[in-house]
Amino acid sequence: MTINNNNVKPVTCVLTGALVWGLVWFPYRELQSNGVSGAMATMLTYLFAMLVGAFMLKRVWHERSSFNGWVLLLVLSSGWSNFGYVLAMLHGEVMRVLLLFYLAPVWTILFSFWLLGERLNLYGYFVVALSLAGAIMMLWKPSLGFPLPQNLSEWLGLSAGMSFALANVISRRTSHLSVEAKSFSVWLGAALLTLPFLAWQGGVMNQILAIDKYSWLVLGVMGIALTATSFAVQYGVTHLAANRAAVLFLFELIVAAVSSYFLAGEAMGWHEWAGAIPIIAASLLSGKLCLDKSMG
Repeated sequence: MTINNNNVKPVTCVLTGALVWGLVWFPYRELQSNGVSGAMATMLTYLFAMLVGAFMLKRVWHERSSFNGWVLLLVLSSGWSNFGYVLAMLHGEVMRVLLLFYLAPVWTILFSFWLLGERLNLYGYFVVALSLAGAIMMLWKPSLGFPLPQNLSEWLGLSAGMSFALANVISRRTSHLSVEAKSFSVWLGAALLTLPFLAWQGGVMNQILAIDKYSWLVLGVMGIALTATSFAVQYGVTHLAANRAAVLFLFELIVAAVSSYFLAGEAMGWHEWAGAIPIIAASLLSGKLCLDKSMG
């Protein structure tokens, strides 16, 4: 992947987002240990993000006439990508969840075909097969039968990864929207999708009143970080090809592997390593895809 002067800035933005998301699982777990549920923590951090990013509201409001069904889909897909990721990381093993999340080549290639009219070639089919082979190797155990995610956290990670790929492709499909509008869609979607979970938990006001000063500080800092990260990532994926952005986001795997080992004592077994190699290779190869625009 060649980096020229025109894409240094978007590449840097995507790598910064990958760094933050490779570490963000830890403060969310800290908040949970302090009694702040994943749904509550997600809602509050993204509400803080919206508050910090309020200076963008004027620009977003002026674009309201261009809002359409694609924008709604962007809100929902980007929202679940972030919220589903948080829920999966709270209860699952960091690297297993992330490897399922990063079956990105499969979903990005398919969504690029359906939504951007990019026709898959033989090389693309090879990348899909390689990525799926990695997932099978990671998940397969003789005693469990067909290789599928083994618990709710892994299913959440898989679904969040699909939403992540969809949001990236839609971000390019909605090129008429500003980075500010796309960033707000991320924050709004994540905050809105927590509401059914909070309603199911009940006692929302009691949960808020029980949050201590330390947790409020963590929530505030995370809100600021997510504001900057969302803006950076939206800028990056808007100015880079969807498959190229997917490759750069792999930096998150490195950050997460190191941080989960030192901060949570989690180490991957041979199943995870066996699956990680083809999944990572597929993501790297996906950046070299030459997809043709379909004529129909």
